[in-house]
Amino acid sequence: MTFVVVPADPVGTLSDAWRRCVGTGRLNLALRQDHQESLAVVQREIGFRYVRGHGLLSDDVGIHRPYDVAGHRGTRYAFTYADQVLDAWLALGIRPFLELGFMPSALASGDQTVFWWKGNVTPPRDHREWAALVQAVVRHAIDRYGLEEVRRWPIEVWNEPNLDIFWQGASQEAYFRLYEVTAAAVKEVDAGLQVGGPAISPGADEWWEPFAEFVERRDVPVDFVSFHAYTTGPAQHVPFGTYQTLRDPRNLLDQFARPAKLLAGTRLEGLPAHVTEFSTSYRPDNPVHDTAYQAAALAPVLSEGGDLVDSFSYWTFCDVFEEENVPTSVFHGGFGMLGHRQLRKPVFHLYAFMARMGTHVLHRGPDHLVTRDDAGRVTVLAWQPVGGTADTAEPDRHELRLSVPAGDATTRRASVHRSRVDEEEGNAFSAWRHLGRPASPTARQLDLLHEASVPGRSHTSLEVSGGRIELALTLARHEVTLVEIDPVRDETPPWLDDARILGRGSGVAPGARDEGAA
Repeated sequence: MTFVVVPADPVGTLSDAWRRCVGTGRLNLALRQDHQESLAVVQREIGFRYVRGHGLLSDDVGIHRPYDVAGHRGTRYAFTYADQVLDAWLALGIRPFLELGFMPSALASGDQTVFWWKGNVTPPRDHREWAALVQAVVRHAIDRYGLEEVRRWPIEVWNEPNLDIFWQGASQEAYFRLYEVTAAAVKEVDAGLQVGGPAISPGADEWWEPFAEFVERRDVPVDFVSFHAYTTGPAQHVPFGTYQTLRDPRNLLDQFARPAKLLAGTRLEGLPAHVTEFSTSYRPDNPVHDTAYQAAALAPVLSEGGDLVDSFSYWTFCDVFEEENVPTSVFHGGFGMLGHRQLRKPVFHLYAFMARMGTHVLHRGPDHLVTRDDAGRVTVLAWQPVGGTADTAEPDRHELRLSVPAGDATTRRASVHRSRVDEEEGNAFSAWRHLGRPASPTARQLDLLHEASVPGRSHTSLEVSGGRIELALTLARHEVTLVEIDPVRDETPPWLDDARILGRGSGVAPGARDEGAA
């Protein structure tokens, strides 16, 4: 059993990089009820700052509308759908992290597309017309929401141009030209707007030096750098699903740190760094996303990632997502931390637990994070460490013992409230399997799944000695647990006697159940 004495004084501040941004499906999907209701849940229980998705400029949002009719020729920019999406997001307290892509078909130089919904991934046939489109989008946003607001929106140029499925030929030369034209167009509208890239996928080290050299040689504006991180190995396809091996989840932290090392000594050194997509698997049909393993794997990443980058965006907040066609069942390995119908997955609870942490870091370890808030409440996030699934099997339990500060020298007891998710607790996916994996659950089955998705809860109180309590935590397989510790100010009137309550028995008092465990 690990034993840790947690310092009483903070050793640092918990960055909010873990919730600065979150991903979503293509923007057209934000018009759907399930998406809107899911985002409301996410914002109420977690509270992300920004949201990023593909397809702002794709045909199904309908912004770029050239016409040649009855002697009238030109281009109309239509924001009917874009306004609805952005209005709804801002009303929920979340700003867009604008990804500029994919190519409108009327502006595209070719017909190569990606995904079931056919996002065009070819360069513009006319870069001047592309620049005009970019400026139309930015100017409309400023007119509608105000310059000071839009200056807070990062504007990212394209998505994963190092992959030929996302950018025709994966051409650096073509992308660098697109980036230069886009950055110039944005800055011509207002120099205070933020623009960046190159939004590359994992393992694209060979892009960083040429990108840095190009923007320096051409004096191209770059306000931030962006990239993606995943830990998956080769895909093993089955009908409507994919299995993959995983690298150790801490490899994500190595990926977060990598660009800064490669950019040292360049003009891009020290710029804000945004991981605009990250998860375990990059497949939208990998069942690992629905499991408790996903939460346990990402817990250390949320704990430590903010020390390495300015944001890291979980891909995605909900399963309203259609890259590989319409999902065939309520659980299908979707990227979302919420399934359809707002079914909470274990990774959702990891984020909700983090949202209840304090900002003052008292201690970090390989299996725990301890914080305190300004009111004195101490929170412990603990998890079972996991490895890559290729060669690692986690034990059925993991033990952790902590000596935790709780109040001051006058404090006698502390309340201890524990919330947990694991292979059974707070696990709708497990309940769904027990139900026989119904593809389209009935109303009653959905009710059962929602009940099963609630974390396990327990509460007790512990004796405080010398301003401290001892927590003995036993975690189940793939468990993530949150312990909230509050000093108790006992307001029990002297005339109350719980031993006289029927069924309580003699000598039973609050906190008598404190075996030192929570």
